[in-house]
Amino acid sequence: MDFDFSPILDNWRFLVQGLLITIELSVATIVAATLVGIALGLGRVYGPGWLRVPLTFYVDSMRAIPVLVVLVWTFFAFPLVTGVTLPPFWAALAALTLHISAFVSEILRAGLNSIRPGQVRAARALGMSGAQIVRKILFPQAVVRMLPAYGSLLSVTIKDTAIASVIAVPELMRQSETIAAQNYAPIEVFTTAMLAYFLILFPVTRAVEAFYRRVAHLGRS
Repeated sequence: MDFDFSPILDNWRFLVQGLLITIELSVATIVAATLVGIALGLGRVYGPGWLRVPLTFYVDSMRAIPVLVVLVWTFFAFPLVTGVTLPPFWAALAALTLHISAFVSEILRAGLNSIRPGQVRAARALGMSGAQIVRKILFPQAVVRMLPAYGSLLSVTIKDTAIASVIAVPELMRQSETIAAQNYAPIEVFTTAMLAYFLILFPVTRAVEAFYRRVAHLGRS
């Protein structure tokens, strides 16, 4: 079997454009999902009882529904319900944020609940308020403890951006599909796409792991 990588060399700018959009979508989703997930996690652990029920339902729903279904619903059904049509990129960002934030909240909740209650009692004995206990004692330890799981979620988030190709977001997978179809070179093009994802994901996972090894002692109690 002969391999021809000329379509990739001829269209490398087209692929780089898709790679940049993949990175942009990944970073935006990670930031948005982290902020929303932190709010959800804190609300479930420390919020009033009436708030925990809808938050729990939301988190369980997002964890039970495939991200592809959320994406397709956001792009095709949301405009019919609200009359607001989102551009493909923003629809993908919204869908991925809704989905990933549920997992972030569960990771944070597990981190907070893993801390021994004796620390809370000791902080209260010192006269610290509930907000101070969370901000200065519980949250910093929980962040360290959640790093391994959060690092895995970062990888999942970056990989999940590939499904945005189904709603025509011109990210790496969509651009690769276009070149492969036009040049009849699926092996060469998709192998290149696989390598590109690896070059993005491998440093991210190794960096998180290295950082966790350096700060793991801060999460022990």
